[in-house]
Amino acid sequence: MTGLLGKIFGGKKESAESSENAFLDQIEDTVKGIIETADFELDYEINQDDQNPNEYHVELFGDDEELLKAKEGQLLDAIQLFTKRVLQHQFPEDNIFINMDSGGFRQDANDALLDLADKLKGIVLDKGKSVYFRALPPKDRKLIHQYLAEDGRVKSRSVGEGHFKKIKIYPNREKDRQDDQSATH
Repeated sequence: MTGLLGKIFGGKKESAESSENAFLDQIEDTVKGIIETADFELDYEINQDDQNPNEYHVELFGDDEELLKAKEGQLLDAIQLFTKRVLQHQFPEDNIFINMDSGGFRQDANDALLDLADKLKGIVLDKGKSVYFRALPPKDRKLIHQYLAEDGRVKSRSVGEGHFKKIKIYPNREKDRQDDQSATH
């Protein structure tokens, strides 16, 4: 194999080479290869997380930045997933996390999800009935569940099969009963 795929899938690295520099080099080779192969007008910056040495943040920027954000960031997600898979192939014994972003897209998307969750929570509290959040991937569902768990008046759970599942948001009847019991005592 030659070219980008040869570099990525050419052979396993020695376990002694599984160091931070090897991770960084592999991430850089992969991202650079994707940009060159796709002929994107993009640059990148790779940073290692201060708290977790196995977590890396890749910021992509340049003239083709809008392509990455189009269709709810599907291309950005695809590049992130591809890079993660390459690292898993090259370093199967290590658990490496990759976060790709472009112009704050991830934070904006998370904020929009939390705003919608807040509106749906309001409907649940006003009407006392369950509502459903559209089908979401696991990372987005986790964000919503964690956010809703902060308010004891509502509960949430994932509903459905497969990778993308809906979220059911419903009133916490146990909380209502506890409040009624404490008011009568």
